[in-house]
Amino acid sequence: MTKSFMLLLTSIWLGAVSFGVGFLTEYEYTPGKATSIPSEWPLQSKLQRTAGQPTLVMFAHPDCPCTRASIGELAVLMTHCQNRVKAHVVFLYPKGSSENWLHTDLWRSAESIPGVDVQADEDGNEAGNFQATTSGQVVLYDAVGNLLFRGGITSSRGHYGDSAGLSDIIRLLHHEAASTQETPVFGCSLIDPKSNFSPGSTACSR
Repeated sequence: MTKSFMLLLTSIWLGAVSFGVGFLTEYEYTPGKATSIPSEWPLQSKLQRTAGQPTLVMFAHPDCPCTRASIGELAVLMTHCQNRVKAHVVFLYPKGSSENWLHTDLWRSAESIPGVDVQADEDGNEAGNFQATTSGQVVLYDAVGNLLFRGGITSSRGHYGDSAGLSDIIRLLHHEAASTQETPVFGCSLIDPKSNFSPGSTACSR
């Protein structure tokens, strides 16, 4: 094999690696579509608010790998804000799906967080009430039902660790000023869940 041919193969390989890294990096930091979250708690919602206490809701797909980090960060948030917020995790549940489709490791992880109520959202009705379209979307409403925060609590897809969303919600729940009331959501679409996922999937879809 000639030296020039080896150089050519090396160049092709490096180009392919660079392309792959660039694609994955872009994908990791591409947020879900921003939506207009209601400024007041939707009256049609069946989720229960606790009188005199803020309410947080996370919308999730039960098979979204990105959302594992969001659930993990929610556990951190609840540790920092014990007894300061009522929290719900609402998992999308398309009508006719099996219980196995719904009760994944994400459901069990959310269920294990003290102070968090976990429930199914049949056909995405609650997600529709709040205009949530991306798994990992969090909304926080104050004690009288006014929107305080909307967005994600991770800084990229599947990222664990500090993020603007997590920090700002903790500040708000401790009655401190937040740097923002909206952050990007890094997760998978809730709009067409069955076409994007299958149980046990290890990759997210845009």
